[in-house]
Amino acid sequence: MNPIELYGRLIQWVGDGTGAPDTVLHIHAGMAVLLFVRVVSGRSLATPWPLLAVYLAEFANEIMDRVNHGQWMPDTTSDVLNTVFWPTILFIGLRIRRARLEHPRHPDTQSTAN
Repeated sequence: MNPIELYGRLIQWVGDGTGAPDTVLHIHAGMAVLLFVRVVSGRSLATPWPLLAVYLAEFANEIMDRVNHGQWMPDTTSDVLNTVFWPTILFIGLRIRRARLEHPRHPDTQSTAN
């Protein structure tokens, strides 16, 4: 059995074994990759590296699906969006928070026109 068929069987086994819908599995997979890379790399979730890993993992997953099925599947777009949505939102929120912490706005330093 070639690696692509093996990957397809693994994905099928995970879906069948959990009983969770494909949508939920993509959401969980995106967050799992994000947190795994954060822990292994030691990088903050506010850096682009954990998020980039989510995008790369999902890209690889969809390429494997494409090769395994011989065509793009009807749910490819929704799979990508479900996988990257929350990791992307978390990254954006943490970047905004980091920027506010690094550059706080102090009312006493703002000039007032008299």
